[in-house]
Amino acid sequence: MSLIAVHDLWKRYEIPHEKRNTILDQVAGAFQMLEGERFTYEELWALKGVSFNIQQGESIGIIGENGSGKSTLLKILARIITPTKGTVEVNGKVAPLLELGVGFQPEMTVRDNITMYASILGLTNRDARKRTDSILEFAGLERFRDAKLKHLSSGMQMRLGFSVAMEADPDVYLVDEGLAVGDLEFQRKCLDKFREFLQEKKSLVLVSHSLGLIEEFCHETILLSRGEAIATGDTAQVIREYTELHPASEAS
Repeated sequence: MSLIAVHDLWKRYEIPHEKRNTILDQVAGAFQMLEGERFTYEELWALKGVSFNIQQGESIGIIGENGSGKSTLLKILARIITPTKGTVEVNGKVAPLLELGVGFQPEMTVRDNITMYASILGLTNRDARKRTDSILEFAGLERFRDAKLKHLSSGMQMRLGFSVAMEADPDVYLVDEGLAVGDLEFQRKCLDKFREFLQEKKSLVLVSHSLGLIEEFCHETILLSRGEAIATGDTAQVIREYTELHPASEAS
């Protein structure tokens, strides 16, 4: 049984042609609708027929130019958005590292936010409390335990969200440029943690512009272009195809 099975995935967005910037514009638009006039929309297909499987312990990279559908695909896997058609089957626990800290409450303490955010990721309150010390240590925020979250910088809050997710103990992590969180020392700690996860036969779905990271962590890679998977398979081979199409994208 696959850990993640994606079959014929499509995602459509509708972009209105008329942009209404003022209240008067919006009121006029409402009268037009009452009179039977309709807005016109342009269809944008962010994903077109994407399919792939991930087995337990495998990791997959997703690369492509900006606007190719990478983040849309991760959000569908995380159940943040729904596909227009196609299916996604997930057999295991997923921890998305996409919109870190969504659900944080600025008036609550850092410690209470840890408990709440951990529950969103599937941990019990008891487990969250047991892991609070290690979460704070990983984030470098031990002395802010009882401070209100609003006193932390946005970067500190993102580090906190990332650190809570590290303790969620999922089968697969969905990572969208999450390694850009924090300073170089924190990024190094995150990379070391991901290496531990791979040794433990956990899986990653990793979107990154760093081809070096993709090559290190991913068994296979999908190359997306305008929503289509134009290459899928061995990571080194897919990266070669990508760099042939985009010579300026060589791994650093």
